[in-house]
Amino acid sequence: MTAYEIATDPARLDPARIHHWLSTDAYWALGRSREKQDSAIAGSLNFGAYDPVSGEQVAYARVITDHATFAWLCDVYVDRAVRGKGVGVALVAAVRDELAPCGLRRILLATEDAHGVYEKLGFEPLTHPERWMALGLQ
Repeated sequence: MTAYEIATDPARLDPARIHHWLSTDAYWALGRSREKQDSAIAGSLNFGAYDPVSGEQVAYARVITDHATFAWLCDVYVDRAVRGKGVGVALVAAVRDELAPCGLRRILLATEDAHGVYEKLGFEPLTHPERWMALGLQ
């Protein structure tokens, strides 16, 4: 695998590319507006993976967290051109490692199709899903 650079510097993000990826190719964010995506980026801890030669962003993830007790990992997306090269695993490992010093009680995520990626990094199904509830406003 090529060593992709992973960074949390918001100035390096390509918001237009992120919006395109998510709003056109991510089942959970299809049709999301650019304004909504930019707002989500502004309120989150963001991770980008970058090609070491071109500097082009090739993957994205964001985390909603209080940096003390809880985090929600979401909007994890790897460009189709680099899928299968370990970029997703490296990106999620970077998220896990960045959050480790916070001493969080848990990091949650939801996925329909990438369980194997997350299992490699220690994620597992909820032990007591009956304890969790959601308020779906949309």
